[in-house]
Order: sequence, then C-alpha cells, then structure tokens
Amino acid sequence: MTVHRGRWRLEDRLEQGLRELPFDVPPGTASVTVELAYDGGVIDLGCHGPDGFRGWSGGARGQYTVGAEWATPGYLPGELEPGTWHVWLGLHRIPPEGVPYEVTVTMSTTPAQPPDDPPPPRPERPPRRDLPAPGGMRWLAGDLHSHTVHSDGTLTVHELACLAASRGLDFLAVTDHNTVSHHPELPAAAAHAGVVLLPGQEVTTDLGHANVFGGIGWVDFRRPSADWAAFAGARGGLMSINHPLSGDCAWRHPLAQEHRPRFAEIWHPSWWDRRWGAPLAWADVWRPGGVVPLGGSDFHDPAQHKSLGEPVTWVLAEGDDVLGALAAGRTSISADSGAPVLLRIGDELIAIGADGTVLVRPDGRRAAVRGDHVRIAADGSGTHRLETHENEVIALCG
Repeated sequence: MTVHRGRWRLEDRLEQGLRELPFDVPPGTASVTVELAYDGGVIDLGCHGPDGFRGWSGGARGQYTVGAEWATPGYLPGELEPGTWHVWLGLHRIPPEGVPYEVTVTMSTTPAQPPDDPPPPRPERPPRRDLPAPGGMRWLAGDLHSHTVHSDGTLTVHELACLAASRGLDFLAVTDHNTVSHHPELPAAAAHAGVVLLPGQEVTTDLGHANVFGGIGWVDFRRPSADWAAFAGARGGLMSINHPLSGDCAWRHPLAQEHRPRFAEIWHPSWWDRRWGAPLAWADVWRPGGVVPLGGSDFHDPAQHKSLGEPVTWVLAEGDDVLGALAAGRTSISADSGAPVLLRIGDELIAIGADGTVLVRPDGRRAAVRGDHVRIAADGSGTHRLETHENEVIALCG
C-alpha cells in the first residue's frame, strides 16, 4: 500500500495544475485500486503507467481500479507493467484556504472482476425522415456530443446507444472527457442498438474543450491545443472547438490562425436564446474563410435539461461514412429531428418545413421563405441560416 497526503494550496494550482504522485507496482500484481479523499474544492483524478496513459475520470469519481481484464470506466484494462506508476491529480478548483487530501493506492494479486451488466432491450426507432439527397447518398441524423459512465455521464455505452436509436438518430459521437476507454465498447453497442457510434474524445482543460472524432487513440490533453489538432489530422481524425462561448468552459486557448480547425460546435445547449448573435459572430472571426458548423447536445444524464438529439446535426453521407461527410463539410443543423431544415446540395439550398422564415446568406442579405419545400441558389461558401421574423436561428448549414 502507498499513501500520499497533504494540502494543496492555491499557489500549487497556479504553479502547476496537474500533479503526479508516484507508486510502485511489483511483478505479479493483478489489479491496482486508487482512492482519493479531499475536503473542499474540486480535484480531478487519473492514472499513468510506465507504458503511457491508463485512464481519466476527472471529478466524476473518487476511486478507480485498473486490472488486466477489467478496469473502472474511464480507465484502460490490460496487464499491469511492473515499475513506477503515477496517480494524476488535476487541481481544478483550489480555494484560498487550501484543500487537504489523501491518496491511497492498494495492490492486489486477485484479478478485478467485471460486473454482470447485460445491455437493455433493443429499442424501436421512429420512422426516418425522407430528405432529398443525390443518388448514392443520404442525410443521416445525429448528435456529435455525448457522455457515458466512462466520464461524467450516467448511462452505459449500450444504454446511450439504445437511447439514441429510440430518439430517431442514425449516428452518435460518444465523446467522453480525456479518455478513450469507451471506444472498445462501441462496435457491440452500435450493432445491438442499430445506430452508428462514432469514436470521440472531448479534450477537456480549464481553458476550453474540443471534440476529436475518429478512432485515432488517446489525445494528450496536457499538450498545447495546436498539438491536438495536429495529432488528429495526422491520423485521419477531425477536431472541433466545443461550445466556444459557454461560461467557464469557453474557448480561451491561444491558437494561431494556421492551426485553427475548420469545425466548431456553434449550436450547443448553452446557446439557449438563439436570437443572441454571439456564436455566429465568434465563428466569423475564428476563421475568416468560414467554419463548418456542428451541433451537439452535450448529453450526460436523462434527468438533466439536455435531451439527446437536441440539436440534430445532419450529414450528407455515402453509406454510413459519418466521418467522411464531416470532413467534406456536408452538414446541417436543426433544433431536433423533426424541425425545419436547411440543406445544401452542391450549389442549391433546400428549405423544408420553413414557410414564413427568413433565409440569411453569408454576406447578411435576407430573403423571405415562402412554401414548405423551397429550392434556392446558394451564395458561394459560408454558413447559411434560417431565422424567424424575430431573428431566432432555427437552422444552419455549411
């Protein structure tokens, strides 16, 4: 057993926000359990082994176990390599009076046993919406931001996948915070629920969050944000800035123009009054050449005010290739799966269910939409949108 105890001060957080506490794992160890106790503030929790990253749970847990066959959600199972390991402590909120803490590490020769957790019944899904698309392609409805028990969500991967199908979604990006421990569970859950699950990670820091999409491995949140984008791009993934104006989760990382990703989560539940033009103004200055707008519910818990699939991001895909459609910028966002949509196919816009709304072009020109299925010439590149007569955004397209 190894025990670390002490008091973190505000000055400690300001000097170095992520602390590493060492412990030695002897040969023959089958599992390691770490327990964190502290009084006041918020301390995040993670783990690093001699061969690299082994897990992160942030402030969602005070205890974790890592074993050869099973690990606490958020952590990676696998053989425990002998040597020096580290408990990661993120000093997220440390008040002026400081935070007393104690970390206890216990080794065992008994393998950790996974819980018996059968998946829920496969849900019935509502009929898919029939939207116009070119031959060989189709519009898929999805949500690009969600969480499970592998970070601070309350549903298992299987439960979340079933909920997505029951909400009429064709795809869902599962983007747990600073971990990829959920990725191995995605194929089975996708097949069971009948929904495409896109591997993701929400790279999470005090200065902002970004989603990285694709099965590219773990993105090191300790590195500068430019490295996240470079890592994703080199491995065929995509990075998107999350909720850039959302309270203390707003994006404040310095990032040179040449490193700024094309993708941004413009539509997020923090945009609770869509007459507020700040997210659109942010997008205009973020990348003068324009962003590919994305939407995500940031779903954590059915008891919260956020509902999965609100908003819906539509992608014009070949087959089930969600990542390819995103990379090509073929996106549209609506309030939910049945709400008015503005679709772009080539140089043409199609407004559906939007009679009496206002089309706003990238240069600000406006025109009334008359009819429930209206085709309009697009105005070059950039984001087009539909608004009500009171300037509330109801649909976006890239």
